Amino acid sequence: MSMNNITVGSAHINLGTTFREHAQERIRKAAEKYLGDLTMASVHVAREGVSYRCSVIMQMGGHPVMSGEAKASEVPLAFRAALEKVEKQLRRTKRELREDKVNRPTRGATA
Repeated sequence: MSMNNITVGSAHINLGTTFREHAQERIRKAAEKYLGDLTMASVHVAREGVSYRCSVIMQMGGHPVMSGEAKASEVPLAFRAALEKVEKQLRRTKRELREDKVNRPTRGATA
């Protein structure tokens, strides 16, 4: 999994390399923890009045795009809240996949 497929940006806010690296690392860890096959991810931060809005979008393998958005008084707080929303979607997707395997009939099973 490469950091090249994870973009972190903002049109009008200087995010700095520390936040970019932190965001990329957190996304990489979330991808490894849940489904493992990160196709692409992006983080976008915008200023809204006195707060910041952060959007996180992740594509995992052949699964649908998952996204989360949050507002907070600081960029890292908004990012964390948005990523938590995406992680919740990833958890649910992983659980659905796991439950599908459990419910499949096994060979030789009689009904």
